[in-house]
Amino acid sequence: MSKWFITRKGADFEEIGRAHNISPITARLLRNRDVFEYEDIKAYLSADIKKLRDPYELKDIDKAAAVLKDSIENSERIRIIGDYDVDGICSSYILLMGLKRCGANVDARLPHRIHDGYGLSNSLIDEANEAGVKTIITCDNGIAALEQIAHAKELGMKVVVTDHHEVLCESEDSEAMILPDADAVVDPKRKDSFIFSDDKKKKYANEICGAMVAYKFIQVLSEVMGLADGDIYEEFLKELRIFAGWATVCDVMPLTGENRIVVIDSMKNIAGTSNVGIRALLRECEIDPYKVTCYIYGFVIGPCLNATGRLDSAMRGLELLCEENPDVASRIARELRELNDERKDLTAKGQEEALEKLSEYGDNLPDVVVIYLPDMHESLAGIIAGRIKEAVNRPTFVLTDAANDLLKGSGRSIEAYHMHDALSECRDLLEKFGGHKMAAGFSLKKENLEAFTKALNDNSKLTLDDFQEVLHLDMELPLGYLSMNLVKEFDRLEPYGLGNEEPLFAARNVELIQGRIMGKNANVGKILVKDENGNSYDMMVFQKLDKWNEFLEKSFGKENADKLYAGSVHDKMNIKIAYKPNINEFRGTESLQIILKDYML
Repeated sequence: MSKWFITRKGADFEEIGRAHNISPITARLLRNRDVFEYEDIKAYLSADIKKLRDPYELKDIDKAAAVLKDSIENSERIRIIGDYDVDGICSSYILLMGLKRCGANVDARLPHRIHDGYGLSNSLIDEANEAGVKTIITCDNGIAALEQIAHAKELGMKVVVTDHHEVLCESEDSEAMILPDADAVVDPKRKDSFIFSDDKKKKYANEICGAMVAYKFIQVLSEVMGLADGDIYEEFLKELRIFAGWATVCDVMPLTGENRIVVIDSMKNIAGTSNVGIRALLRECEIDPYKVTCYIYGFVIGPCLNATGRLDSAMRGLELLCEENPDVASRIARELRELNDERKDLTAKGQEEALEKLSEYGDNLPDVVVIYLPDMHESLAGIIAGRIKEAVNRPTFVLTDAANDLLKGSGRSIEAYHMHDALSECRDLLEKFGGHKMAAGFSLKKENLEAFTKALNDNSKLTLDDFQEVLHLDMELPLGYLSMNLVKEFDRLEPYGLGNEEPLFAARNVELIQGRIMGKNANVGKILVKDENGNSYDMMVFQKLDKWNEFLEKSFGKENADKLYAGSVHDKMNIKIAYKPNINEFRGTESLQIILKDYML
């Protein structure tokens, strides 16, 4: 069970509801998400693609376009160097298509996770130089590649960085940026990237993924090349936004502002995509293209693309997106799905080993968990770190052996812990690192592992309260307020994700009437409940059914818990619930149900 916090932000919800033809309850949900001004609400509900932010707000984007324009006009060979995850593959694809449309002599090279490592490396630069490449443009990497970019410049190459990761800063001055010596550096995390509102200068507000940075760059490049008008251009941009939206979800960007707009646009237009590869992947995963959701992006087709960079080469994923032959695309899509199935098996094995290591701590978990799994496939470190983080609600780093007596690791964080800043504080122990507040990757010498673990925990400022799971609820909403129309109105708030969480409510005096266990693995509960007015609802228990049953036995006794599931008479069982409403569709019939998220007496 979590600590519950009910959000209480004031506004005239009745007036907001009248002004926008929504219920006062939905108006309050919007206020809880800091959407309350008339124009902001209008923009949120319409999600107009024309409201994407001006790409020129990004520092150096015009300079970057000028560099590439010069390279194109001089027929210089250009190489894109991306990353091996969904964001890296999609941003590379966006740049590749955009540069080709502008007449560039361009190719793309995605690093091999094991042989090349993350992002730019001297070997990739040497390889490009030997191939006659004169200009390198990065995407989803490059901001921390100081040494590598200096090497490229020594070879006489032009380098443009497009990235979205944290900018290195002086340890003594967090505002003093350490930028690579590239010809242009485009990154929304730059301290000098701004938005302008009411003549006030503000820092670039939204976190955007590498594919969104690439998309904005192609907009600007198209303009400077004189190719930014007409219906064909607008259709081209619409197609690119499909991949920018997909990457936004998979890179776990906040689904607010322009991120939310581009994701909605992406899911709306994917059914009509001309991309043969993504159509083949949807077919292989048995996905209706008209019913694509954030879940499909993040947990079905996204992992298939990611699997190429984990267990094979991310170039295979890029090949899928570039493929124009339907038969070849189908074959690649099948390979990707099979790779992802293999990845799932390896992840389960690695997670089991990590949990065994975790058990060695007993009840004395450190603030920051560091787990070394020497035999784990290095590509799985981030996934397993995320699973352990979810289990213990502590920032977690998972490491494994790599080449040259190095360890490679990935970390996943909790809200109270800035992972990139934490790594920056012990950068002297690391060979390489990069990432965000919530996730990071790094490498270090094996001999530094103990010192690294100690430094992370010595520097930790986490408190016991930071480890307590917190459930933020929108309001207390008795079940009697629910209706089919209201729950369907909540759909206007989608898509849900980081920064735009699914509505959650609390209700008290919910009476448990009868229950049954469902599912192939007997891991789902369906409980008939009544509210204070005697109205009945189906309540689904999808997560941690064993914990739910323990709660029932502890609170009401095993005999009553057994009677609940047997459908026989039992003592009155009333609880408080945190829930989300849902519309269940079965054989063409819709019914209102609630999904249990948490509970207490």
